[in-house]
Amino acid sequence: MPEPLPTSQAGRTLQRLLRRADARWALLALGLIGALALLGPLLSPWGTETLDWRHLAQPPGLTAAHWLGTDRLGRDLYVRTLSAVRISLLVSLLASALSLVIGVGFGAVAGFVPGRTGVWMMRFVDVLYSLPYLFIVIILTALLPRGSLTVLLLSLGAVGWLTTARIVRGETLALKQRPFIEAARALGVPPARIVVRHVVPNLLGPVLVYATLTIAQMILFESFLSFLGLGVQEPRASLGNLIFLGAQELESATWILLVPAGFLVALLLALNQLADALRDALDPRAA
Repeated sequence: MPEPLPTSQAGRTLQRLLRRADARWALLALGLIGALALLGPLLSPWGTETLDWRHLAQPPGLTAAHWLGTDRLGRDLYVRTLSAVRISLLVSLLASALSLVIGVGFGAVAGFVPGRTGVWMMRFVDVLYSLPYLFIVIILTALLPRGSLTVLLLSLGAVGWLTTARIVRGETLALKQRPFIEAARALGVPPARIVVRHVVPNLLGPVLVYATLTIAQMILFESFLSFLGLGVQEPRASLGNLIFLGAQELESATWILLVPAGFLVALLLALNQLADALRDALDPRAA
């Protein structure tokens, strides 16, 4: 007997998503990387700052004392890279959540309020857009106490909401003309309640797709700032500062660069592939 079709929109979207091989591979890769980041260090006897003087710059090997090798100080790359992935994911997820909350709220209000208020709100966004994004983040991280994850999180999230606000405002302007919004207005529902109960839930599709892309963007920005020495600082490990250390040993110990760079590439590829699959799954014209 054929499987019954899910009755809810979320169920149909999930079914269309899992029907795609690229989405399944992306989810599998993200799940595996997330599980390794959380549980992987527990499988190793080495700590992130443990120095093994007998194995300095040891290459990877399954029979070696260090599976993914060590750096010049004898620190285990397996443990340090997975700890770096955990920090990069934590910062990027929280920064993405902050930017989405600001962007969705600002964009929904700008699209729903009448008159020129919404226009002036978007002019403010345009002014911020004219400033180089990374330049602002670099200034904020340089002026505020360096090395704090909270400062890095706020710096990334506080200026990462601009594109979200534009997307949400455009969708809100289209939703304002829908009959259920007009009905809510006719019934005297307050504008704030309409935005929260009717507008924002109908924006979840495009917001979810862009949220996936935002997480990838935040991972890349966090790694870039840490590479420059403005993000996560030693002794904490981040993909960015591990890649910086590996770049200095590129000629003599290639694996010190390839291990964290490989995890970064895998994360970005999986997140972008998942966003592409989500966009197609959420398309109402999809079968």
